[in-house]
Amino acid sequence: MTDPFSTTQGAPEMTDAPVNIDGVAVDQLRAFVARIERLEEEKANIANDIGEVYSEAKSSGFDVKILRKLIAMRKKSKQALAEEDEFLSVYRAAVGL
Repeated sequence: MTDPFSTTQGAPEMTDAPVNIDGVAVDQLRAFVARIERLEEEKANIANDIGEVYSEAKSSGFDVKILRKLIAMRKKSKQALAEEDEFLSVYRAAVGL
């Protein structure tokens, strides 16, 4: 199987001009892929770090489920929280809670 991104297979000598294969700028595509992969790796590391903090909080006696809700709430605007609380009150009343 051949590498579709290879610029050496059947290609003329490398020049300073951008290399295109079937209209795809190979170097630019590779750069995007490399950046995305690096960021995905960083994201995985950060997610692991966040998980460790939640574990620390749990071992300190905090309810992780409530802590996650608190974090989610802090991401929302006061208006969005008020609207959500209003709907929640209506829905709770409707089901008898």
